[in-house]
Formats: sequence, structure tokens, C-alpha cells
Amino acid sequence: MPNVSGQTLDDRRGAVSSPGMSHPIGRPLAIFVAGVFALAMLVTGTTRAQRPALGTGLEQLAWLAGCWQAQSPDRLVEEHWLGPRGDCMIGVGRTVRADTLFEYELIVLRQRPNGELAYEAHPSGQPTATFIARELTDMSVVFENPEHDFPQRVGYTRLSADSLVAWIEGEKGGETRRVEFPYVRVGCP
Repeated sequence: MPNVSGQTLDDRRGAVSSPGMSHPIGRPLAIFVAGVFALAMLVTGTTRAQRPALGTGLEQLAWLAGCWQAQSPDRLVEEHWLGPRGDCMIGVGRTVRADTLFEYELIVLRQRPNGELAYEAHPSGQPTATFIARELTDMSVVFENPEHDFPQRVGYTRLSADSLVAWIEGEKGGETRRVEFPYVRVGCP
């Protein structure tokens, strides 16, 4: 029965359906296109589970989480790390000399979508520098940025559950220089 506009109930049903869906090939074509898209995503490896990485990335560095301290007669160096979550680890560090803050740094270890593990350093009074992991094992990691002034490499080596050595290394003034920080685990404040 026509309504005031002159359309039947069947006409109105057709008017609210998606374009192309009333055609016999419309629905199968839409299903086919969706399937091809899903297959393309799977084959090209754009899913998070298939991203390339060195080892298992951040999970291999979970031992870094916690509070670390290196103390000498003239300075105290601290690093505090949050565990892996949200494709990152966050670290903060400070160096204190004679009860005065000498320098500080914010560090973001970030698992990038392409699988790279990046060490983003935000040191006090200096521009941000990013280093990419070149070596990663269950006991150590080495990050590198050959274009950075100094250091060009940053590393952490786990010695035991409660000790590690952090280090920076690179060319400065035409000579190779390395500075080590022998840390022990301490209680977090």
C-alpha cells in the first residue's frame, strides 16, 4: 500500500539499505574485499605480534626495573626504572655532588612499531638524543647513535640480580672514551 510519498513498504526498505547491497553481487563483493584486506594485513606483517625485534625487546630488559645506585666519595648517581608497559620503560637519573644536584636525565626505552628498541635520552641542559639497540641479550643491551657527539654508545650489563654496569662510550677529541657506572640495587624510596 503506498504512503503519502507514493512509496510502498518494499520501496522504503530498499531506500534505507546500503548502496550496492540490493544488487545480487553487492554483499559477496563486500565480503570478498574485507577478506582481501584482512589477508593483506596478515601477509605484510602489520600486526603487533609479527613486528620484527631483537630478541623479545623490552621484556628482555625487565631486570633493569627498580632502583640503582653508584656511589663514590665525591658523587652519588641514581637511576630509577619503571618496568615494561605500553611498549616502553621510563627511567630517571640524577647525579649529586656535595649534596647539590649536578645533572639529571629522563630516559624512555621505547619499542617502536617497526620493532626497533630506542633509548631516548633527555639530559639536563642538552638536546634529546636517540640511540637504537644494536645488541640485545638476556644480560645486556648496547644502544648506538654514530651521529651523536658523545657518547655514541650506551650500554647496560647485568652482573647479578642486584648489580649491573651501565656505561657510555665513544669518540671525543679523537680518542675513545668510556665511563662506567657500577650500580647496586637499592630499595626504592
